[in-house]
Amino acid sequence: MEDDYLVAQILVDFLEETGATVVGPIGWVEEALALIEADASQIDAAILDINLHGSRSYPVADALTGRSIPFVFATGYASDALDGPYRSHGRCEKPFDQKALTAALEQLFR
Repeated sequence: MEDDYLVAQILVDFLEETGATVVGPIGWVEEALALIEADASQIDAAILDINLHGSRSYPVADALTGRSIPFVFATGYASDALDGPYRSHGRCEKPFDQKALTAALEQLFR
């Protein structure tokens, strides 16, 4: 999930270069929740921008957690900007570095 189209496209390019199949990008909380509700089986992991058009992505994080789908937060904020219950999840800092992003996603599957 990323609400900035150019940043989303960079993420898609990074992920596809590693061989991933990307579902999205999605830039709205409601759109992500609808996708998860309709067919969560197509999601192996997710990258969630914390701030999406002024809304937090926490409802999406909760929906993914409820389905045991791992995710990392993507943010330019420090870890203390996350609400308490979400601080234990991995973070990728913006601007993205392909190696760091890949390493964060690999951690999800260990």
